Amino acid sequence: MTYTSEYEGDLEAAEPIEAAERGAIAAVLPTAESGVVARQLAVLAGSEYRLAVRSRWAVALTGIFAAFALGLTTFSGASVSPEGFDRTVASLAVLAVYLVPLVALAFGYDAIVGREQSGWLQTLFALPVSRAWIVVGTALGRGAVLASATVVGFGIAGGLLLLEFGLAGFDTYVAFLLAAVALGLAFLAVAVLLSTLAREKTHALGLSLLVWGWFVLVHDLLALGVLSAFTLPDAALSAVLLANPTSVFRALVLGSTGAAGDAGFAAVLADAGLSTPVLVGALLAWIVLPIALAAVCIGRRRV
Repeated sequence: MTYTSEYEGDLEAAEPIEAAERGAIAAVLPTAESGVVARQLAVLAGSEYRLAVRSRWAVALTGIFAAFALGLTTFSGASVSPEGFDRTVASLAVLAVYLVPLVALAFGYDAIVGREQSGWLQTLFALPVSRAWIVVGTALGRGAVLASATVVGFGIAGGLLLLEFGLAGFDTYVAFLLAAVALGLAFLAVAVLLSTLAREKTHALGLSLLVWGWFVLVHDLLALGVLSAFTLPDAALSAVLLANPTSVFRALVLGSTGAAGDAGFAAVLADAGLSTPVLVGALLAWIVLPIALAAVCIGRRRV
């Protein structure tokens, strides 16, 4: 979590930048016609995106993903010599389950509460824009940074695999890349919700670590124990699988590579009978629902 403390330092250095952004938003939003939500969201998301880029988060996220993906790809290619993309994608999927949620939570835990402590949120609340759209615009801006960093970071490793193996099987890597983006956005949405509920950044950070531990480490272990002890109907198996975005990600990626049987809890996919559209819809729900809840909760926040 060293990058968290570095980001906190970046935020302090970026205070003059935030002041300039406040002025820019204050000058633009009041001129927007009443009810033009798209205009307001574009201004808010663009401002959040510029702040993240100027504070070097975009470069840091891209570097983290690229470093781990290149390291694993190089090691896998040298030691395992896979026939194509499938085995390498399976290895990258295992890495992504741990890395992508952690990075997304670290990036988003201070999206609202951090802005409140810096005075940014008070300025936005004073402008003629709905509080709900402030949350949505913030999530869109940070989501754009995280998605682009994921695509570029993992895409660099994908380019090397393309040179090594050719186009055969590259669609599997593209599916993994899109699923990794969706996984990151899901945990970013959860982080924004936690940031909206927390009163201090330390509380939001602690909750984010607990969320990461639950979904990445604890949930699947408990689910496997329950499945081993009891015979559950298909509906229950589906509910347990869909209750964890990392499990949905495993089922999507490792199921497409034929490795689901070796993927722990992802092996229940065959028994649950969930199709790819259902799994994709579940990941989209994990992105939309936390943001919707945060948009509702922000109306009750006192600053």
